[in-house]
Amino acid sequence: MRLRHILAPACGALALAAVLTSPAYAATGDFHYRYVGLDGRPGTATLHDPVSNQCITLPEVADPNSSEPAFAPHNDTDEYAVVFTDPDCTGDSWTLRPHGNPATDRLKLRSVLLVRP
Repeated sequence: MRLRHILAPACGALALAAVLTSPAYAATGDFHYRYVGLDGRPGTATLHDPVSNQCITLPEVADPNSSEPAFAPHNDTDEYAVVFTDPDCTGDSWTLRPHGNPATDRLKLRSVLLVRP
């Protein structure tokens, strides 16, 4: 009887620990984009090994009221990159292949979601 009272909580704690320590997946490689800063100067940013299956709002262009969207994304990761015209992975979207060529300056984005093939 005592063994059952000790074993059940121990198994529960072990299962919880396994769930909490599960690894976060990340794409391997770099996702590049260009933007115009608030000061009007052009800039380039890179997300190195970005997290998979999690929306990433690009910090330089997160506020549509104060900045132009980023442009010319280049997905040099091993995952598909779905780029969105608005923050929080909303708005129109376009999918870029893994290790693809850079997109044109006409492709605008404010957020990206990397997804395993």
